[in-house]
Amino acid sequence: MNNIGKLVLMLMMFCSLQSPGQQVAEVKVRGKVLDNTTQQPLEYAGVTLRALTDNKMLKTTVTDKKGEFSLAIKPGQYHLKIEFISYKPILLENKQIKEDTNLGSILLQEDVKLLKSVDVIGEKSTVELNLDKKVFNVGKDLISKGGSANDILNNVPSVNVDANGGVSLRGNGSVRVLINGKPSMLTANNGLEQIPASNIEKVEVITNPSARYEAQGGGGIINIILKKNTIGGLNGSVQAGLGDPVNYHGNLNLSYKTEKFNVFSNVGGRSRDFHAAEKRFQTSVKNGITNTLHQQNRQRRNDDTYNIYVGGDYYINPKNTLTGSFYHSTLFNRDTTNFGYLYGNGGNNLDSAVTRFENYREPQKYNQLELNYVKTFDNKDQKWTTNLQYDFWNDDENQDIMQTKNFPLPKLISRLISRNIESSDDIYIQSDFVTAFSKDSRFEAGIRTDLRAIRSDYWAKADEVLLSKYNNKLKYDENLYSAYMQYGNKIKKFSYLLGLRAEWSQIGISDRAGTFDQEKNYLNLFPTVHLTYKLPESAEFQLSYSRRINRPQFWQLNPFSGLSDIRNLTVGNPDLDPTYTNSFELSMIKRLGKLNVNPSIYYKHTTNYFQYVIEQTPEGYFVSTPVNLDFEDRYGFELSSSYNPLGWWRLSWDLNYYKYKQQGAYDGKDYSAEDQTWFTRIGSKMKFSKNLSIESSFNYIGKKKDIQSVNKAQYRADIALSKDLFKDKMSFTLGIINVFDSMVDKRVTNTDSYRLESESRRFGRLVSGTIVYRFNRKKDDKDRLPDE
Repeated sequence: MNNIGKLVLMLMMFCSLQSPGQQVAEVKVRGKVLDNTTQQPLEYAGVTLRALTDNKMLKTTVTDKKGEFSLAIKPGQYHLKIEFISYKPILLENKQIKEDTNLGSILLQEDVKLLKSVDVIGEKSTVELNLDKKVFNVGKDLISKGGSANDILNNVPSVNVDANGGVSLRGNGSVRVLINGKPSMLTANNGLEQIPASNIEKVEVITNPSARYEAQGGGGIINIILKKNTIGGLNGSVQAGLGDPVNYHGNLNLSYKTEKFNVFSNVGGRSRDFHAAEKRFQTSVKNGITNTLHQQNRQRRNDDTYNIYVGGDYYINPKNTLTGSFYHSTLFNRDTTNFGYLYGNGGNNLDSAVTRFENYREPQKYNQLELNYVKTFDNKDQKWTTNLQYDFWNDDENQDIMQTKNFPLPKLISRLISRNIESSDDIYIQSDFVTAFSKDSRFEAGIRTDLRAIRSDYWAKADEVLLSKYNNKLKYDENLYSAYMQYGNKIKKFSYLLGLRAEWSQIGISDRAGTFDQEKNYLNLFPTVHLTYKLPESAEFQLSYSRRINRPQFWQLNPFSGLSDIRNLTVGNPDLDPTYTNSFELSMIKRLGKLNVNPSIYYKHTTNYFQYVIEQTPEGYFVSTPVNLDFEDRYGFELSSSYNPLGWWRLSWDLNYYKYKQQGAYDGKDYSAEDQTWFTRIGSKMKFSKNLSIESSFNYIGKKKDIQSVNKAQYRADIALSKDLFKDKMSFTLGIINVFDSMVDKRVTNTDSYRLESESRRFGRLVSGTIVYRFNRKKDDKDRLPDE
């Protein structure tokens, strides 16, 4: 625990930023800073307390997202200055402060002269740092424009999306991804590629969720919140763009609102190409002879996606609202992949050469129906919500593979055809009630049901002969029933939130061939604790604990995963058990004028931990399968910060360092690993005159070792610029992702009998241009979000 002690010491060093304790009883000065014209709160407005005699600065703070501020001072007479970029400052002179004082609303006026050269008025902060979660407002994100939800997530600090669409948080892949706070099958099977970036308003990263959230996801929760406009009358926007490689995309957003109804819709489409490449080099020893295999794969992937989202709010009366919506997405995935194999004998001479060409087709359709009811009461802190959601989707995977031997003699070896039809029906029901017993207390309770039925029917033929090994149907049923309650209260500077969640899981998996038929039922309790202490001058500490579960996903259980490259297969394990995580986190948020810092230290202990194990077959092929191991310990330090050195320039820096230990045995072999790694992201956004903005970011992921392999370090740089035209009615954005074509995944696996080196690129440099036109809608008009 010495390292943890050091991390605690690092965190506590931030406490030294506090002012020394006062001997005289202090009083509080509060107020709220608003825009004089729009009455909107101004976040990060500077408030400075100065001495009456020499005008010396005594204390300073900034307003929060509600525009509010609070200063603890000795009774006396002071000058108070309030200022915000591009606004005329206000000086309150000779203010006599004898007791707690509320200055009320302080209205700032725009500085018209300054606006001619710099314009950053009312721009929502890209990152909102909170103790319980981090919120990334991506509605104005320039770099990801024209992309998908995966592109958005790859630009969120501490989040990474790998080549297969797997999402990780703080390097932990056991993370739960939600859409509008609810589960969705779009978060599985790389379905996030179907969500256009233009539909996303913000992303919430919750590392230690409270009991109101489902317990799934040992690494935490990522909540993607979609836009839903609420501006009065008819309004909308049109977006279109193109890129290289091929990236044609368009989007139409319309909204119409009256006193009784609010109708919203979004229709979009995208055609996108990816060019991926992979190199593999294998050496193995058999009977004292060293054999080699040089493999090179080249893939061209084309995705055509069409989306439609329609819905409406019906305001029954001021206290009852009914919302209904329908979402549909169709994906046509067309891939062609060339596999090349060069075999070498003991003298490293060419022994044989084989090529394998795959033609892959996958139409995928996803549908979601949702009905939501909200009731409010005379007590504004009381609310009852009920949500019903029904998802149904199908996925038709088709492979046509030709294998040819080119050396020493040309020969057609075989033709392999396979098909896998997957479908699912999912029902989600949740009802929550929130109330307050007093001004500072809060009670919340709710119930929830998740019902899921997935079917996977697959077969494969080699030279028109049905392969019995690959002729099967998989049935998977997952029924989850849960209830929770939590209570929170505030006692002076100290507040707490205590919660308990119960989840009953019924998991059944079987196949038509009778290879396995398993049913697992278990009841689990998941306590959560969040303790917060507020220090003077905009500083808060929070200590939190939660117990989490990570149930295996369907694709981790499915023993059939396609036959593209039979020499390197990844198959599921139907007998995989869930893992359990005890998560502890100590975090702080501190505002120092234009600088915000949010350091955290965390520790996670996971039992029944599962990891992929690579095994070699007698033919020299490789099969990767997830298996349960003993445990994983992970602890680390994270720092998120933002800084506004100038009115037109915003900087952000995020750093995450963690150390981990994995231990376990499988099939008589020890699979243990211990290592440390880190990753960081530096972001910059500059807004110049004439509505010109430039945004850039740099991401670095350090070297990492798991139970069998070592992943080399990698980095990526992105840049984008945006220009507003025709009085903000139109915007043009030009972006370049992976500027230096540096996103290369390099991995080395070394055992006593073989060594495997691989190098893969999911995509190269991506360039895109996007135009957005708005009618009856301003650029800064806000969207109503589902939780509002």
